[in-house]
Amino acid sequence: MRKDQREVNDFDKIVSIIDACQTMRLGLNSGDYPYIVPLTFGYKAENGAITAYFHCATEGRKIDLIKADSRACVEWDALHGYVETGHSVTADYESVIAFGKVEKCEGEEKVEGISRLLQHTGYAQYSAEQCAALPIVDVYKIECRSFTGKKRFN
Repeated sequence: MRKDQREVNDFDKIVSIIDACQTMRLGLNSGDYPYIVPLTFGYKAENGAITAYFHCATEGRKIDLIKADSRACVEWDALHGYVETGHSVTADYESVIAFGKVEKCEGEEKVEGISRLLQHTGYAQYSAEQCAALPIVDVYKIECRSFTGKKRFN
């Protein structure tokens, strides 16, 4: 990181940044160019690791890319506005970038992933078991053990 003073190393602060975000961007390998897709997500943070969960259809480009290469980069960001610095305008933001492998969730792990997603999106009153039982929905997780946070102001 070029500007060390913006780096966020504290695990709890990194988790609070992720918690404030509504969208996770998933970056996958796609031949000549990366493929990035925005996703709703849920997560758990424990023992210094962050596990991100997302749901999707059972087929499609994202699934094909994951099957070909499960390595992924995920990114969360929260823009809090813009700030005048006297001679210019800059962003007041926080972000986290993490790396891991995408794995499909089955059984209780699929239910947990849906539960985390419902909880994070504010719909915990819905049944994770019923949602996970839908045949048109798959759930994936990314166990992130390598991550960095960054912030400006805030």
